[in-house]
Amino acid sequence: MKILSANRLSMETIIVQNPGNIISDMDGETVMMSIDNGKYYNLGVIGGYIWGNIEEPISIKSLISKIINEFNVEASECKKDVLAFLEQLLDEKIIRNETGI
Repeated sequence: MKILSANRLSMETIIVQNPGNIISDMDGETVMMSIDNGKYYNLGVIGGYIWGNIEEPISIKSLISKIINEFNVEASECKKDVLAFLEQLLDEKIIRNETGI
């Protein structure tokens, strides 16, 4: 059983994509294949937006601010969902924490 460590990411965490992924647009949704994992992922529309915004290092706070402005979503719900999504990407080693923690 895999136990996830909670709260590895905070609003101040700087994240960035890990190299080695093939990205494609499928009818407006972003799909990705991780070369390292040998897995396919459907990131969806908002996940694709997130992916496009983490090509260069960015703080999670800045990323969430961009999402709130782009998609007109409620801040607390956005924060919760984005942190959960990024934790999954971190678990899969698709992104990395650039903060040094």
